[in-house]
Amino acid sequence: MSSVSPGRRERLFDQIVRKQSFLCVGLDPDPEKLPEGISRDIEGVHEFLRAIIEAVSPYCVAFKPNFAFFESFGPEGGALLKSVIEAIPDDCLVIGDAKRGDIGNTAAAYARAVFDQYGCDAITVSPYMGVESLTPFMAYPDKWTIALALTSNPGSQDFQRLVLRDGGVLWEEVMKACMKASDPDHLMFVVGATHPHDFKRVREIAPDHFLLVPGFGAQKGSLDEVAQQGFNRCCGILANVSRGILYASDMTDYLEASTQVARTYQRQMADLLMAYELIP
Repeated sequence: MSSVSPGRRERLFDQIVRKQSFLCVGLDPDPEKLPEGISRDIEGVHEFLRAIIEAVSPYCVAFKPNFAFFESFGPEGGALLKSVIEAIPDDCLVIGDAKRGDIGNTAAAYARAVFDQYGCDAITVSPYMGVESLTPFMAYPDKWTIALALTSNPGSQDFQRLVLRDGGVLWEEVMKACMKASDPDHLMFVVGATHPHDFKRVREIAPDHFLLVPGFGAQKGSLDEVAQQGFNRCCGILANVSRGILYASDMTDYLEASTQVARTYQRQMADLLMAYELIP
């Protein structure tokens, strides 16, 4: 796990420059999708994830374990999650994809679990209950809070694009409210790659924040379009790919296949970073 200290955006950018990548690999363990030769049980999942992490970590700057998939294994899932997080190299950010969204003591308990027990560097949170649902996570000065803003799923249209009485748009107002409670060294936003034309507005609101961007791979988001409107001076983008890397093959060549996909993304990202003069 990474150790994040003051100048945190710059330190994250240093890793991006060093690896010439802004790739985040999502870890969504599903026994039914495990490749040939891997047992479809918790031991097989453990073996599979640790092998994937070792294979693709040279090409990414973050991993994002999805808590729901680990929790679905019951009590043993917590131990699995802990072991998988411990296998992530120090030069990669660990994002706990938990999408927590409560207040008060409950939110504080969630924060202790994610940060103190599992040792994550960041957590995804749902701000629907208000900014107070974020503050227990923001109380950790060496951690990132990643608030959902404009998500990649089709259902994001149901609420996030609602126009308010004063003419504002809900997702924009959510970002503005969250920004009043924290700063770009501690707060990121989730913005889906499936909304490429909104990145200009996102950057008008939050020019300095990092964005966790899902929606590549299966959802057909475009790296080029996201980079065009979403890059800032520290890159400012963590592009998440989950199934496209994790389950690149269902055969015994799965490690080679996953490595190849991760390497391909890394090369595309290196080209974009050079094109926008973010790396030499």
